Amino acid sequence: MPITYKKLWKLLIDKEMNKGQLRELSGVSPNVIAKLGKDDPVAMESLIKIAEALEVDFGDIVSIEGKENE
Repeated sequence: MPITYKKLWKLLIDKEMNKGQLRELSGVSPNVIAKLGKDDPVAMESLIKIAEALEVDFGDIVSIEGKENE
């Protein structure tokens, strides 16, 4: 599934935050941040923690781009 977290990275820029600050604020592991950086899928629980920490909706941090090649 072509998941992207571009919205999350744009949001961090707007909030003048870096990935380390996001990790501390949300309580997710460094592995989760690394997976996000590679647009790899992560557990829904981790995404919810991030959304709650940033006080945004889930759709404000993750999206699906196009369709996979068949």
